[in-house]
Amino acid sequence: MAVYKRTYKPYAGPLTPAWSRFLILTRFSYSRLFQSRFLLMSFASALFYPMGCAAFIYVAHNLTFLTAFNISAGDFMEINGRFFYFFCTVQGAIAYLLTAFVGPSLIAPDLANGALPLYLCRPFSRFEYAAGKMAVLFGLLSAITWIPGLFLFAIQSSLAGRKWAVDNLWMAAAIPVALVSWCIVLSLIALALSAWVKWRVAAGALVLGVYFAGAGLGSAINSVMRTSNGTLIDIVQVAHAAWSNLFRYDSGSDLSPAAAWTVLGIVCALCIWLLARRIRAFEVVK
Repeated sequence: MAVYKRTYKPYAGPLTPAWSRFLILTRFSYSRLFQSRFLLMSFASALFYPMGCAAFIYVAHNLTFLTAFNISAGDFMEINGRFFYFFCTVQGAIAYLLTAFVGPSLIAPDLANGALPLYLCRPFSRFEYAAGKMAVLFGLLSAITWIPGLFLFAIQSSLAGRKWAVDNLWMAAAIPVALVSWCIVLSLIALALSAWVKWRVAAGALVLGVYFAGAGLGSAINSVMRTSNGTLIDIVQVAHAAWSNLFRYDSGSDLSPAAAWTVLGIVCALCIWLLARRIRAFEVVK
């Protein structure tokens, strides 16, 4: 268009609110991720255990079913903190596997193709870019962890009665505290490794390495040094120690709740520092 004609007019339509602009990255990332059939199958299979738990809760309160199969109510596990602790353990492990598949594809391609300057030259801050990418993984993990956990608590409350719900209201708070913190830790680990390892396959292997190598190295330190401090580098055992305190269940962990939450906080702080070092509008190539 020729400038001298002066027929250009700027955009006069509605603007996206500044606080929600980071969700643009989340929306387009979801549209790309869910084109993968493997991700769809993995996400669907991650909901099998919560559905099984819901069926278990229903059967445990169905006297007709128990009578028909000559099963006493005492043979069923009580729905208490132990039940939800094992729910967190199973879904937490599944969430880790999903993180290893989804996480490396969030930041690594942008860094490998030099796309960060294109993002950050727009009205996007580094924090908003990281928040938009983190919301992708956090939303996926939330859908298979603490949200189904609260649904299970609601089902148990409706079947067991108001008194049970009032007496066990602390579990309704423990479920999101345990699993939301786990989703945040996993999201930050995946983003940090994705930012520092541009090859997606290698980044996924590193995410799994944190899971398995930490457990193996921690056990080796405990065996050789005859101490229990090696468990501090096993992030899974650290999370279990924190969850056992929240759900008032003795999991046999040697870690104190304070030490477990401190380690999780240090891991989050380290991942945030690593992200701050890599998410920049420029890159110095040596």
